[in-house]
Amino acid sequence: MSSATKPAVRRGAARGAAPAGDDSGPSGRILDRPLTSYHLVIGCTTFLLGLGLVMVLSASSVRAYAASGSSLSIFQKQLMWALIGLPLMWWVSRLPVRAFRAAAIPLLVGAVVLLLLVLVPGIGVSVNGNQNWIDFGGPFRLQPSEAAKLALVVWGADLLVRKHRLLTQWRHLLVPLLPVSGTVLLLVLLGGDLGTAIVLTAIVAALLFVVGAPARLFAILGAAGVAMVALLAVAAPYRLRRIEVWLHPETDYLSAGWQVAHAKFALGSGGWWGLGLGAGREKWGGLPEAHTDFIFAVIGEELGLIGTLAVLVLFGLLVYAGVRISLRSRDRFVRLAASATTAWLAVQALVNIGTVLGLLPVTGVPLPLVSYGGSALLPTLVGLGMLVAFARQEPGAAAALAARGHGPVRRLLSRRRSG
Repeated sequence: MSSATKPAVRRGAARGAAPAGDDSGPSGRILDRPLTSYHLVIGCTTFLLGLGLVMVLSASSVRAYAASGSSLSIFQKQLMWALIGLPLMWWVSRLPVRAFRAAAIPLLVGAVVLLLLVLVPGIGVSVNGNQNWIDFGGPFRLQPSEAAKLALVVWGADLLVRKHRLLTQWRHLLVPLLPVSGTVLLLVLLGGDLGTAIVLTAIVAALLFVVGAPARLFAILGAAGVAMVALLAVAAPYRLRRIEVWLHPETDYLSAGWQVAHAKFALGSGGWWGLGLGAGREKWGGLPEAHTDFIFAVIGEELGLIGTLAVLVLFGLLVYAGVRISLRSRDRFVRLAASATTAWLAVQALVNIGTVLGLLPVTGVPLPLVSYGGSALLPTLVGLGMLVAFARQEPGAAAALAARGHGPVRRLLSRRRSG
């Protein structure tokens, strides 16, 4: 290095200029840094999962004690699934893109087989009127429709990437994506799970949107979807009753409208700051499914408007991170899979929260990462692990991670070994 360049280097260092790939320098906005998506996905996942564990403990304590004599029994199951899911998420976040693409067909085949088993008498069991569970005996039950979301994301993204040169032709754009997706959707609907069907539809719509499907296709599919929902509502009296109660809740507060009414009572009684963690009253029997589909109402009751807004902000940041990953990637599969995963989480959260607020009919969709249930939690954590893996491959992210060196745990272990 010449003597003329050394002062310039010193002046740059004095001003705090960060080297290329460094994510810690003050230059540039935080949202423009290469590890922004990486930190947002991990941070939002951690906060939502932590909040979910706390709220499952609070919301389920009364029901758990009545059923087993221990207020911790339901929480312990959720904690077990979280302790399984977090290492799984970490492992998935280290996988290359080719590993996800290689898993596309096995994931889809496995999901379809499980969905078929749900319909077999003696294997599939009905819960709350929906035939969408497989009972393995004891406390363990599996809901295959949750795994179908992840399978459809990965398989659909891989399929459209392999056919990307042919997607200007409608035949290649729609086949076999729509027939296979329609089969998965039909199997879910045969089990009576309309809420999951809505989420699966959002995944397919996101895939088609990202590859540039024409607007008239969405108009046709949208009209077909509205007609299908109307047909399903008329075919099943209990669904039609849910819609009637949603439109006119005052007509049946003591029966079909009980759940929505008590969800509103919980939200209304929370005020700005809530009644306090664990001090909610609706979980004592007034609000059915307080720790699963209606846990957002318990959050509003115990943590108030501030708590519910915090949940909305966290989901908003998570959606922003997913969209950012998709837009910044040069890999077609990453763009498609990131967009579809983001649509999955966003639509599921919106449907759940909309149901609790009374803006949508009751569909039985859990709040991602927050509601109780291992069948929903594990695929969600795997999907988020996939987003982290994609975030690690954003422009400049690999260099920034390398510049940071080992994490604090590995540094501590290495110091102990050297000592």
